[in-house]
Amino acid sequence: MPESNELPRVASVAGTDSGGGAGLAADQRAADAFGVHLCPVVAAVTAQNSRAVTHVEPMPPALLQAQLDALAADLPPRVLKTGLLGSAANARIVARWVDQQRRHGPLALVVDPVLRATTGATFADAELLAVYREELLPRATLVTPNQREASVLLGTEGGIPNQATTLRRLGAEAVLITGGDAADPQLALDWLDAPHAQGWLSLPRIATRHTHGTGCTLASAAAAALAHGFTNADAAVLAKQLTAHALRQATPQGQGAGPVRAMHGWSGHSTKRPLPRLHIGNEAPEAWSAPARSSILREGLYGIADSAERIAQLLGAGLRQLQLRIKRPPSLAGTEAERWQSNYQRELRQSLAACDAAGAILWVNDHWQLALATGAQALHLGQEDLLALSEPERRQLRQAQASGIGLGLSSHSPWELARAAAWTPDYIACGPVWPTTTKDMPWRPQGLDNLAWWVVNSPAPVVAIGGVLTPEQAGAAKAAGAHSVCVVRGWGPEPSATMPAWLAALTAQAPAHAERPDWPHATLSPASA
Repeated sequence: MPESNELPRVASVAGTDSGGGAGLAADQRAADAFGVHLCPVVAAVTAQNSRAVTHVEPMPPALLQAQLDALAADLPPRVLKTGLLGSAANARIVARWVDQQRRHGPLALVVDPVLRATTGATFADAELLAVYREELLPRATLVTPNQREASVLLGTEGGIPNQATTLRRLGAEAVLITGGDAADPQLALDWLDAPHAQGWLSLPRIATRHTHGTGCTLASAAAAALAHGFTNADAAVLAKQLTAHALRQATPQGQGAGPVRAMHGWSGHSTKRPLPRLHIGNEAPEAWSAPARSSILREGLYGIADSAERIAQLLGAGLRQLQLRIKRPPSLAGTEAERWQSNYQRELRQSLAACDAAGAILWVNDHWQLALATGAQALHLGQEDLLALSEPERRQLRQAQASGIGLGLSSHSPWELARAAAWTPDYIACGPVWPTTTKDMPWRPQGLDNLAWWVVNSPAPVVAIGGVLTPEQAGAAKAAGAHSVCVVRGWGPEPSATMPAWLAALTAQAPAHAERPDWPHATLSPASA
């Protein structure tokens, strides 16, 4: 029976690096930075320094098997990550061991196909490549080749999104094709293809020649995130963030490329250590863009209502930032659909007029084209609404933003935060902070710890939403750093009577929130794909 305070375990089957830059040395640094216990399993020994790999000696298959069997007896990992395997025989042993362990419980597999050293040494022959394609990829939870390795694995160049599709067809559950070795001078672009999310992950390129161990660090960070219970989409986002941090901490060692260094404190303030942005569509972004203007979001309380009558009540109680959220019933057609749209537009016009008269801002949830046509100046969209947009609709929404229309976006996980960040919105909602019955959703509560992490990592002001039923909760969310706190049911039937307590909670001198975590806790089970 494991101890309750044991760290999540990750086994890395990889090679040693006598120069201390890549392989198991980089894996150990990433594991320590991400709070997991690394079990280093040696598959190959290399003689190398910062300039060259001079010798590679694969472990005898029996010795590799003995190392893995020893782990199975006492330290079974949650995740197995592969790096340099050295031989086809060793790769087959790993595949069989994964099958054996999965008979006893879940085991994620991260495959980092180390096929060639940066300095030029080749690590994989035709037989090993065949084992990757036929035995490891079909078992992989996540595979993390760079662009050159993806081409070697598939035997074709092709477009990067198409290569990821092919790798998934070979059996990989998710693919992250990294672009650190590409020639783009502005952005480091990786292509993510996973059950929950697809698109380009971007960060500004870090100008350094000290990149030794970058791929190992990213794959190990992804493995650590999986061990903490994140989905592979979240694992990719967090791994890219940690790897960018490690590149910033890289130091020269020797005459060649120095090693990247993953350390504690890797998830810092967004302006210094930005969260990756996840872009919708196959077209790669060309530049890293900052928000064009300051947010129109108002600080303090933010009310959600489902009718013009309720909007009027909240305005009468003194609230000056509201959202109209009226959901369209499913399967409406014909006359029923026309009637619903007519009623909705009436509610929207009344709400807009009331907010204009009171000097309040009204964010309109969903139905964004109807809202714009009716004169709305601020929109709120959920992630599913973003994904439903066609390319022309995405351009239309961008143009509306450029003309001054406000945009708020929902987020429930790191990959959704990264996707929202790509829109440079006026705010990003973090939810549900506490359990809520207002909406049926698969997400676990964020809690104040995740809210604080969102505040540090979001490029836009953060709105706390979900399960805020008492003024004390609103005060705690504000103390955690939320710019605004959203309340749906907590006002009660007479908002004028309860509003003073809510306002007092936000203006009270609340204690500072505890130290912000390096990484959030997972809010969606990997099994929810």
